[in-house]
Amino acid sequence: MGATVFWRCTGDLIAIPAGCTRNAARLSLQCALPLPSRHVGLNRRRSQADKDPSLNTSDHTAPAVPSSRRWLTLAVLLLAAFMNLIDVTIVNVAIPSLSDSLQATSSEIEWVVAGYIVAFALGLLPFGRLGDIVGRKRMFLFGVTGFTLCSLLCGVAPNIDMLIAARLAQGLTAAMMMPQALALVQVTFPPAERGTAFSLFGVTAGLASVAGPLTGGALISADLYGLEWRPIFLVNLPIGLFAVISGWLLIPKAEGGERSRIDFVGVLLAAAAVFAVIIPLVEGREYGWPLWCFVLLALSVPFSAAFVLWERHRAKIQASQLLPISLITNRHFLLGLSMTSALFAGIPGFFFVVAIFLQVGFGFTPFESGLTTVPFPVGVFISSLISGRFGGRMARARLIAGPLILASGMALLYFVVASVTDSVDHWDLVAPLFMAGLGMGITVAPLFATILTMVELRDAGSGSGALQSFQQIGGALGVAIVGEIFFRMLGSAQGHGTYRDAFEMALIYQVAIFLLLAFLSSRLPADVEGRSRAMKADETQESASAKG
Repeated sequence: MGATVFWRCTGDLIAIPAGCTRNAARLSLQCALPLPSRHVGLNRRRSQADKDPSLNTSDHTAPAVPSSRRWLTLAVLLLAAFMNLIDVTIVNVAIPSLSDSLQATSSEIEWVVAGYIVAFALGLLPFGRLGDIVGRKRMFLFGVTGFTLCSLLCGVAPNIDMLIAARLAQGLTAAMMMPQALALVQVTFPPAERGTAFSLFGVTAGLASVAGPLTGGALISADLYGLEWRPIFLVNLPIGLFAVISGWLLIPKAEGGERSRIDFVGVLLAAAAVFAVIIPLVEGREYGWPLWCFVLLALSVPFSAAFVLWERHRAKIQASQLLPISLITNRHFLLGLSMTSALFAGIPGFFFVVAIFLQVGFGFTPFESGLTTVPFPVGVFISSLISGRFGGRMARARLIAGPLILASGMALLYFVVASVTDSVDHWDLVAPLFMAGLGMGITVAPLFATILTMVELRDAGSGSGALQSFQQIGGALGVAIVGEIFFRMLGSAQGHGTYRDAFEMALIYQVAIFLLLAFLSSRLPADVEGRSRAMKADETQESASAKG
């Protein structure tokens, strides 16, 4: 069956050969070697490590001796992942309650959602590398502790400004803990068990997408102690406290080492480019699109160019880079970034406005709103299980079919919404939402693995991290764009027909963005599956050479 490749968020892509079960002690070392090192040979790896600290692999990267408590350790890591993922979905159903309670403008509410995504995206790469330097267990515990404290700040926020600030900090702390969670699986589990451990993260994501809207709706509807929306954040306190204590006791110590230095200038330039785009999109409509909005949008171009030039300079002096220049100049990888951004520029924005449409426009309770959207994550969960069985087969076809099904589901929803008058029957939304969820699951399963076949082995780890970051950036852009469309159509009117018309326009954007994704997928090389098989064959050959 070749080799299975897993990304561990720390800059390395680990290939587990099919024969990894024979000699545990010997193969643990082989499976821990980064692919770039094995690709060029052990002696050359040592000489390159002397020149480039980012290629230096110290002992802390090797898998630890399997612990009898490793499954309990995994439970702690999954709990942290669940807490992060549910926090993203749970906020959507609370948007109308937040707006009424804090007297927030539509752009301020957008920042509650988009601010978290942007902070999370910008923190993934630098915090992933920082975990290698200071120690993954330590960074994970810092992240969980910070996330829990920021959840408390969100829950007690007296005004919208403090809530936005707390959400930004919460996104950064989430970026501290999530890369370490996957990396700790690598050092805790033996090769034969890693596949099962990693697959449970996917199951956790599916459960969080279902539980978020339902839990959020139930907590808000219950109005515990008159706290309104605040329990959706405060519920993280006991979970986070348990995760910190359990993590301190159970997670094996993974010391850091001076593997590489963080590209702080690259982080700043990337952040400047992203914010130069996001801020005008979120704030422009609120302020009537003043000149400074267009100035910022224009500045995103030189910021991006400066980032590319800086990364090129770092490559010339053989210093670690936030995003290697070999990836920036890889047109197939850039196509992959565009695909990732297009996919996630649709879904978060959709759930942002659907909550407002149902709750504010047609009087649904938060729990009813969350229950109405359940068919979508159910469709995602089912199709992900089915699509996962295909492995790397028919990847390009699935990446075309998935977005087309997604677009069809949104188009069907458009026609359902167009027939709405003074009420919405949630049963009418089941079929289109379920269809859209099926398309999402078909698309997500092969997306990252397929795109990474377009990346040279030496850049595979950085490529994985970049895709995760662009996923979050795409989500932030989507919330900003869909919010602009929806609220501009809504204006100051409050009738059922106005909310229907605004939601229809948002759905037109959804159909367009998923059709664009299908087109981008069709531009993938026709031999993408052949490249994947060739990569696996190379990995197997290199593993056999290492055994010799």
